Amino acid sequence: MKKIFNNNRLIAIAFVTVFSLGAVAPASALEKSPAVPVALKYTGQVNNQPVFELSFNGSSQQDNFTIVISDEYGNSLYRENIKGEIFTKKFALNTDELGDNNIRFEIFCNKTKNSVTYEINRNTRVVHEVAVVEIK
Repeated sequence: MKKIFNNNRLIAIAFVTVFSLGAVAPASALEKSPAVPVALKYTGQVNNQPVFELSFNGSSQQDNFTIVISDEYGNSLYRENIKGEIFTKKFALNTDELGDNNIRFEIFCNKTKNSVTYEINRNTRVVHEVAVVEIK
């Protein structure tokens, strides 16, 4: 009987340890701030062209940015210097001109000399989904 009791205690300690470690890791991940306070997300399509939104959440120390959009070969497609703390900018990519090449967004903070790079890989595929359901 004591062996069963010891096993239950061991299992309880294991569960407490696992759940307490799981709660600590995300908290420490939230404390780390990104080098450049920017986020890029896909927002949809306009006239069959993909649209991306670049959101800046800077501060007085990070309010001067350079945006460079280039293709996978390093050719610069777009370049702009922007001064501001909190703003959003949308980009529609002309896929007729770009084809299926990968695109890179590089955002450089001119004051802190930090940068963030996003790479967009466009893959198009057609998915046919068929469901067979038994009706009773």
